[in-house]
Amino acid sequence: MRHEEAHAEVLYWLMKYVLLGPLLRLFFRPRIEGLENIPETGGAMLASNHLAVSDSFFLPLMVPRRVTFPAKSEYFTQKGLKGTLKRLFFTGVGQVPIDRSGAAAAQGALDTLVRLLRDGQLVGIYPEGTRSPDGRLYKGKTGMARMALEARVPIIPVAMFGTDKANPIGSKMWYPHPIRIKIGKPLDFSRYYGLDGDRFIERSITDEVMYDLMELSGQEYVDIYAAKLKDAKPAAAPAPRAPLEPAPAGRVPS
Repeated sequence: MRHEEAHAEVLYWLMKYVLLGPLLRLFFRPRIEGLENIPETGGAMLASNHLAVSDSFFLPLMVPRRVTFPAKSEYFTQKGLKGTLKRLFFTGVGQVPIDRSGAAAAQGALDTLVRLLRDGQLVGIYPEGTRSPDGRLYKGKTGMARMALEARVPIIPVAMFGTDKANPIGSKMWYPHPIRIKIGKPLDFSRYYGLDGDRFIERSITDEVMYDLMELSGQEYVDIYAAKLKDAKPAAAPAPRAPLEPAPAGRVPS
């Protein structure tokens, strides 16, 4: 495992500074605000809104430290030469496979992410669980909170802008468009350490993170899971919810 991770580390920096990064900078002119909110050392979780596949390319490109994202396992399991190249590519941009067929299947990847956090690394996560189907911000999943509590690390909200224009949903082409990234202030949940597994606590943390993401991104918040909307038959649009109220520091909301 450590040998494979060493190879992945080398490939990551080659992708960032030699193979892919220069092209992304040339065509998309990405810029980032709030880098001072990311610690220079130590584990932390970057919780981002999710507008396009390219989110996982631009955030690692613009953050000086290495960022590891979970990615659907299909990117790593295709056979033949094309599958090998795809696996090398996604490994090179700092992604680890995660089986999304169920909670039990995903546990191995989640354990890997917790280990990386405990080892002092940065892990990127999309609390919505999937790309937004319409540019709005959807209800967050609590796995993010569980990992942060297990690893005892802060959660840092991240807002992506413009990636949905550069990499529209359903399109295999990327189009030159300015990309902007905004990093929010770290959220400290040390008051809840030792309470991982408590669903009420995990939901409280998740809602607080989603509130900060809504404020940071300016997106409209919708109180359903994005995946549920994608699976549903076309019907009336879900009603937007009033802004979330963050949990007051030091106590759990009733």
